[in-house]
Amino acid sequence: MRLLFPTLCALALSACGSSGDSDHTGDTSGENGVPDDRPTVALIIKSLANEFFVTMADGARQHQSQNEGAYDLIVNGIKNETDLAQQVALIDQMIASGVDAIVIAPADSKAVVPALARAVAAGIVVVNIDNQLDADTLAEYELRIPFVGPDNFAGAEKVGNYLAATMEANQSVAILEGVPTTYNSQRRTAGFLKAMNDAGINVVAQQSAQWDQTAAVTVTSGILIQHPELDAILAANDNMALGAVAAIAQSGRGDAIKVVGFDNISAVQDLIREGRILATADQHAALLAVYGVEFALEALSGGATEADKATPVDLVTIDTLK
Repeated sequence: MRLLFPTLCALALSACGSSGDSDHTGDTSGENGVPDDRPTVALIIKSLANEFFVTMADGARQHQSQNEGAYDLIVNGIKNETDLAQQVALIDQMIASGVDAIVIAPADSKAVVPALARAVAAGIVVVNIDNQLDADTLAEYELRIPFVGPDNFAGAEKVGNYLAATMEANQSVAILEGVPTTYNSQRRTAGFLKAMNDAGINVVAQQSAQWDQTAAVTVTSGILIQHPELDAILAANDNMALGAVAAIAQSGRGDAIKVVGFDNISAVQDLIREGRILATADQHAALLAVYGVEFALEALSGGATEADKATPVDLVTIDTLK
């Protein structure tokens, strides 16, 4: 089954592997071994070293198993969240394999657009999830790619406002950013900044830790040396929040510096219950890829529009976990 939707494009989730490991869910043969006309959806995500994307992929697989007669699913992933070349290669592999739709969570908001343009030219429906593609780059390639996902600015502002309510004006905070060229990192940083500025709290440091827990330990340790007066850290994802907590513990200031994150992974939920992390934001990872897959299937049936689709993002605190 191949339908041409020249104006629909997007990014999706994938399974992890140094060479682009993938799994294919669903029987592609019909009665008597004759291929059926079920569409094949390829989910291309970022690193499955990150629990958030593991949950995302598992949610998509469960959805396909519950709708086995409706579509087949291929899940692909990259080794880490900065392996842009591998993600581009995965897009090209899915084009060559003749999938009907690609749902992608792009590792970069700009770098994968040329490959997605090739997918659209091949008649593949593309849906962008998790990290929104850059509008100017899409315009350069004359693409209109719908985004199915949460408002990262609003989610970060909620988390920032919750932190601010526990602090006093003129206290000091630092922000750990994700990959700077990704739209979701930019929007989360902007949401954090607005919350801090509105509350009169000083942002004394703003550095990227590349979405990575180990990098966050190193970056946070440096910030603590430069700013011993620091009162809190806002991390743009939960992996970096875990790294910040580890660095703070190593510094001996575990009870003095507050930490917030974004993603609501299980390890952070445990630390919220223990009082070591104050809050995070829940994008509902188990459903995020599902939203993108359902949008793609709707497009393949001729029912989708070019409009973006907003998905929920909610504040998670000790009170919401009880």
